[in-house]
Amino acid sequence: MSPRNLLAPTFSRTRLGSGPGLLLAHGAGSSLAGTYGPVLEALAARHTVVGIDYPGSGDTPRSTAPLSVDDLADQLIAAADAEGLDRFAVSGFSLGGPVAVRAAARHPERVTALVLTAAFPHRDNRLALASSVWSKIAASGDRELLAEFQLMMALGTQALESMPAEQLRQTLGYVAATAADGSSEQTDLVGQVDVRDDLAGIEVPTLVISTTDDRLTSTALHRHLAETIPGAQLAEIATGHLPMLERTDEWLQLITDFLGKHNA
Repeated sequence: MSPRNLLAPTFSRTRLGSGPGLLLAHGAGSSLAGTYGPVLEALAARHTVVGIDYPGSGDTPRSTAPLSVDDLADQLIAAADAEGLDRFAVSGFSLGGPVAVRAAARHPERVTALVLTAAFPHRDNRLALASSVWSKIAASGDRELLAEFQLMMALGTQALESMPAEQLRQTLGYVAATAADGSSEQTDLVGQVDVRDDLAGIEVPTLVISTTDDRLTSTALHRHLAETIPGAQLAEIATGHLPMLERTDEWLQLITDFLGKHNA
């Protein structure tokens, strides 16, 4: 693989901070800001952070063709090229996990470390069903129903059940208003992606962060990543699928401590 990606960057991107390079790959139905917003400034205090928005998220136009993990990974690398980053760590959340894995597999000479949070190497039956329902609701245009499904599936038990009725109502409104236009295509990809063949060839330090009350991506999928990527470390957070909302500081600490330890 060439040390420089030849693909022209077409996705909207964000660059912040200074220091070692750090690429960010967000989750399905979200955006860079939606996934990493609560920790973005803190990450940028130590790193040159570059992140992309998938088609239908942020300012990236919605795609008219099915999405592929190769395209997302290559566009992430293209964003790094456009911002002058030669080498970088990659942090991927949920769908961003297999995107990060594929980026490391396709460009091994450029990736220095991986952080995979609430991620999966392939779909299991629960994730296949959830992504199918999510995609169909998103395609219907019913944003209120989509928000109800997302909160029911993504929030951990403690976070969800501790919400007073008014807070739950406000949260549903916010989720409905900020849902990515490309949610249907992005969640379709969740049900199709499979990077299992990439895992054994990953040769960079890797941290797998398992969200232990996760109804979308199971701890078995998290452990599969940690057990198959050579030398990978496993850390656990007692949250649902959204540690950036439920355990912001703990999630940030795990990421920054790991990257600092490996000078990435």
